Amino acid sequence: MNADLRSALRVLPEYLGQHVLLSAAALALGVAVSLPLLIAARRSARVRWPVLALASLIQTVPSLALLALFYPLLLGLSALLQRLVGWSFSPLGFLPSLLALTLYSILPILRNGITAILNLDPAITQAALGVGMTSHQRLLRVELPLTAPMLMAGVRTAAVWVIGTATLATPVGQTSLGNYIFTGLQMENWVWVLFGCGTAVALALVTDQLLALVGFGLTRRRPTLTWLGLAVLLAGVAAAGGLQLRTTSQGGYVVGAKNFPEQYILAALIAQRVRATGHPVTERTGLGSSLAFQALAANELDVYVDYSGTLWNDVLHRTDMVSRGVMLSDLRTALRRRYGVELLGALGFENAYVLAMRSGEARRLGVRTIADLARVAPQLRLGGDLEFFARPAWQDLERRYGLHFRALRQYEPTFMYRALLSHEVDVISAFSSDGRIAAEHLTVLSDPLHVIPPYDAVILLSPRRAHDPVLRAALKPLVGAIPIGLMRRANDMVDRARDKRTAGEAADWLAQAAHLRQGATAPGVIPRR
Repeated sequence: MNADLRSALRVLPEYLGQHVLLSAAALALGVAVSLPLLIAARRSARVRWPVLALASLIQTVPSLALLALFYPLLLGLSALLQRLVGWSFSPLGFLPSLLALTLYSILPILRNGITAILNLDPAITQAALGVGMTSHQRLLRVELPLTAPMLMAGVRTAAVWVIGTATLATPVGQTSLGNYIFTGLQMENWVWVLFGCGTAVALALVTDQLLALVGFGLTRRRPTLTWLGLAVLLAGVAAAGGLQLRTTSQGGYVVGAKNFPEQYILAALIAQRVRATGHPVTERTGLGSSLAFQALAANELDVYVDYSGTLWNDVLHRTDMVSRGVMLSDLRTALRRRYGVELLGALGFENAYVLAMRSGEARRLGVRTIADLARVAPQLRLGGDLEFFARPAWQDLERRYGLHFRALRQYEPTFMYRALLSHEVDVISAFSSDGRIAAEHLTVLSDPLHVIPPYDAVILLSPRRAHDPVLRAALKPLVGAIPIGLMRRANDMVDRARDKRTAGEAADWLAQAAHLRQGATAPGVIPRR
């Protein structure tokens, strides 16, 4: 636990700094948008109703979905601007997160402000009219000062919402305190999960109290307290900016990873080898599968590891079955031609979908193959990861074998295995390179019809790095160097609670076990086996 806490503290400046900057920018933009809308809506029901209805509607959209939806929209806009004016912007990370969080901050500010103004004592507004105040003067001198407590309550609510929701920005490539939570959940590192949650809670509480101080100063007409609260808030944002100046790599390489442990290990291994060349590296982990490739094709990432079957089905939208060699050759040609992406080579192992059962249950039911499974599937429950049931591989399995399960359930990969072992499901869509298959004595069902395509792990380079000599020289030794046995052992080191290791430690071990010493930056911790 001490090692986990030390590793969490080591990346705290980057995670906290980016979280603070994102939250502050979103809240400031939310206030800037809400106040004009509030002024326009305070006297007109025709404006007030649609504004509040739209703000309420936005709140019904799941926050993670809203964050994800902004990425393809911004990606299309960036591509359009590139064609029209030769200029583009980054659609990954900060911008989609900023826009989504801004929208989430508007409702509490608007609703509190409008409610406060509409419930002002009519005698007060009549008195303002009686002394000849204009509408503008009434707003500035009467309405806003009197509604300041409720308006600040809305700002405080918005701040807490924004800080909490910002932890969900990790899957769209924005570093935040959510990196602790997503990584911790995938690797069952509960110290990281608790540390990320605790830090986010502490940040929200401190921000809420400072905003309360600002509101108290406004209400009691004590400007010293108002300026004190604002000064501390601005100092915190400035400190976060300073942290980012020290932790942000300029002109370096960006290594991406999807959201499961094997990807974290491979990203750490690639980052180690690139850093050994003397170049800075930034890691963007926890990305969704399709988002990772889109980010690479848009040069938001420089390199990451994907899988041939995923690229074949999801990127090229091909469902025909070909041999492993033909698939890799066709992928290399098609990715280069369509996207400018370079397939550097296969790492040497496959991480294919497989259906797995508890060994005792498989023996009891007489199930050895997926064809056998079809006979008893109506009495069984199937668990899959968050992507499996939307993949062509599952649809082909279902159709070719006539699979009809009693229930289908989705889990994060970590909890999917736990669901199988706790008898909540009877079959899972496991991964062939996962060390938990052997560790938990699971039975992998064979695929006699060869429905599941090959899923070779391959290194992909972005269009701008396709011919980068430094990157190619650093990563070329990885091609064909990692057999399935070594990858399973490395995965087992981070997956299992006993003698658990970090992704970086597993990458150190993998580099040494595969005799990839050229890329090592320092002696790693060799797990005890």
